[in-house]
Amino acid sequence: MRLLALILAGFVIALQYPLWFGKGGWLRVRDLQQQVAAQKAITAKLEARTRAFDAEVRDLKTGFDALEERARSELGMIRQDEVYFQLAPPAPTPP
Repeated sequence: MRLLALILAGFVIALQYPLWFGKGGWLRVRDLQQQVAAQKAITAKLEARTRAFDAEVRDLKTGFDALEERARSELGMIRQDEVYFQLAPPAPTPP
């Protein structure tokens, strides 16, 4: 009777091995779920970045405010009737 119990226990263990350590086992599934979660996080960041770029492109195509702001900040351009003042930093005082 004890031999039969050991044989059945061996069969149960043999049947459980692929479930835990096989190609589609629990450990592999958990690892793949973690990879999917990491990829979803990366994708969400990239989608947010894409939406920001898309909004900027739409704004540059339709409105002149964004274009003027970019020209002023990046290129230092001014309007024709404006006066531009550039302030020099104060000279260091000798100790």
